[in-house]
Amino acid sequence: MQLLRSFMIRFGNAIALILAVIILNFILLHLAPGDIAEVLAGEAGGASEEFLAGIRATYGLDQPFYVQLGNYLSKAVRGDLGYSFYHQTSVTGLILSKLGATLLLVVTSIFIAIILGTFMGVLAARKPDGIFSGFITILSLVGYSMPVFWTAMMLILLFAWYIPIFPISGMQSTIAKEGGWQQFLDIARHLVLPATTLSIIYIAQYSRLARASMIEVLNADFVRTAKAKGLVDRIVVYKHALRNAILPIITIAGLQFGSVISGAVLVETVFNWPGLGTLALDSILGRDHPTLLGILVFSATIVIIANLVTDFCYQLVDPRIKVGRNR
Repeated sequence: MQLLRSFMIRFGNAIALILAVIILNFILLHLAPGDIAEVLAGEAGGASEEFLAGIRATYGLDQPFYVQLGNYLSKAVRGDLGYSFYHQTSVTGLILSKLGATLLLVVTSIFIAIILGTFMGVLAARKPDGIFSGFITILSLVGYSMPVFWTAMMLILLFAWYIPIFPISGMQSTIAKEGGWQQFLDIARHLVLPATTLSIIYIAQYSRLARASMIEVLNADFVRTAKAKGLVDRIVVYKHALRNAILPIITIAGLQFGSVISGAVLVETVFNWPGLGTLALDSILGRDHPTLLGILVFSATIVIIANLVTDFCYQLVDPRIKVGRNR
């Protein structure tokens, strides 16, 4: 009962936050300079006042702002994110068609970053004053300071010119067969460079975070007690200490999910990956406000859901955290 009550409160807060995001983004895009009707008229080859008035009437752009906002909110709560002027299709369907590629890239990158970053941080924490710990620190600083687009271009230069091993554009080859292991391996080969580019900066963050958290936990009383009982060092580190040290990593992973999606915009653009990032860039260049607004709302919703999942993962990992406790 307590778990259900806590979930309903957080779910209500999440709904209110999503509505606030929709309203704020709608206002900001509405205040942006330029006229969508003029862009559409320019693409159609005509810009007379009658033609512009017809476009505004067709898409409801001639209505007052509050009417447009109310119409959008009433449709958004039903899952209708509007109609794309640029692509001439439903925004919801357009986002869903690109979602799989972005999720594949983002989830793969986060998984690589968490596994490698945590492993490197744990190894560095076991001997914090050793050479390997210093090497991890330097490597983390270098990885964190490299811009995503620069890393992407360096990988393209390395693996397209000097060592042509992996493809550098698209999600799969045009000659690949649909279905089966051949298509799976082809997509995996195309995924290597984008996922590596996106995960490098987060590997650096997770390694530093895991190192600091593990050093703190390894100095805790329960770890010294476990060692005094004669437990093997490997069991103490990976079974007892790591379970407590991983809590900050879970928090950061949930909070950073949105930033990973935003970082994917640059990666998808450089590698021509057919995901939400490329769609967002096309929407900006084409002044396709409904599609851009839909992507912003959809991304914010994913971030909010990720935060909810993070809270409950905290409770699963650490039973000492009470569900009904007010934070």
